Amino acid sequence: MSGLRSRRKGVEFERAVVRTFAEVFGADHVRRGFQYRSGSDAPDVQTPIFAVECKRGVRTNPRAALEQVVKASDGKGFVPLAVCKDDGQEPFVVLRLDDLLELTRELWSARKS
Repeated sequence: MSGLRSRRKGVEFERAVVRTFAEVFGADHVRRGFQYRSGSDAPDVQTPIFAVECKRGVRTNPRAALEQVVKASDGKGFVPLAVCKDDGQEPFVVLRLDDLLELTRELWSARKS
């Protein structure tokens, strides 16, 4: 029963992440990944900019989550992003420093224009 409960908790978290990103991009531009494939084949959530891996549990492994989404999104033009939530804590985001700097450059450039 614990495995089923854990999967259900993970699916609920993915849906919450979809709703959160849909507030920014619109519901038509955010979707859950291909659930029939293994986790390494497709991200949990796809947005116009980000490929997202969602992890929720007692103590998540952010590095493993990021590694998983990097592999799933490699070469597809999306910024890999891991959204992790440890039980009883606020969700947090993990991404590679180079990706953060590229996003920051684009935002800064747009702001200066």
